[in-house]
Amino acid sequence: MPTRRQFLSTLAAAAALTQSFPLSAATPSLKLKYLLASALFGDMPLHAILPEVGRTGCSGIDLWCKPHGTQREQAQELGIDQLIELLKQHSVNPVCLTQYPLGPFALEPEMKVLHQLGGELIVTGPRGPRNLTGEELKKAIRHFLKELQPHADKAAELGITIAIENHANSLLHHPDSLRYWAEFNQHPALGVAFAPHHLHEHVDQIPLLIRELGAANLPFIYFQEYGIGSQQKVAKKIELQQLPGQGTLDYAPILRTLREIEFHGWAEIFMHPTPRGVPILPTAEEISAVLNQSRTHLEAILKTINT
Repeated sequence: MPTRRQFLSTLAAAAALTQSFPLSAATPSLKLKYLLASALFGDMPLHAILPEVGRTGCSGIDLWCKPHGTQREQAQELGIDQLIELLKQHSVNPVCLTQYPLGPFALEPEMKVLHQLGGELIVTGPRGPRNLTGEELKKAIRHFLKELQPHADKAAELGITIAIENHANSLLHHPDSLRYWAEFNQHPALGVAFAPHHLHEHVDQIPLLIRELGAANLPFIYFQEYGIGSQQKVAKKIELQQLPGQGTLDYAPILRTLREIEFHGWAEIFMHPTPRGVPILPTAEEISAVLNQSRTHLEAILKTINT
């Protein structure tokens, strides 16, 4: 008797064979909800970043903390009341807090802050043994989800989803770890912050993994591809190749599969500068311009997929 994971993998493989055929007319068009990552602006002040949310076609902001950005710390200095007032002044929806330093088991204070702000999503990284395979990986993912249960329960009480990024050299890294997540996760307040750039050794599997995880497990996706500029200092043109339309990653199969699963989560155009914590370009206007180039690239692909 095949396991559920094996059965889903078989279905996914079969679906891959038909991906060149038109989508059903009953499949709703995919409309992306973009988040603006404050980390792209390094240590720029919040009042300089917030006007760029609307200018980049985003529906909300994702506040990052050190070492990637300083906006979460700026928010802390402002205090909740002043932060809410500043967000209102710029008509910005505080959707997400990205909080890697705390990890998934110490997020309750951030959940309370996010709840006060009216947000709905916290992104963080996994915890647990790294680079496992086979049965050891399967057991570790099951155990991790069990450990997450009380934290997910608290998130659900506050109307928040915890999204765990599939990150290189972590428990949630190999494609099989994502398949085990899809098999075992039953909590509506838990999902994956899907990172294609950490699957650069398995690019051909990205659409299949999206399909296997399904919309219920995908509250968030990065639009970023792997590039050496995320790891070492290179010319800016090379560093920017992490952004959609600047590199070589074909987003058509990704967007097509997102439409197939009726994805309704958040999408974030993203890249890592080297060193971390600096703006990806000198000014907020330049950052918005390059993000809009990437958004235009994605929307052009999306237009062909939705017709």
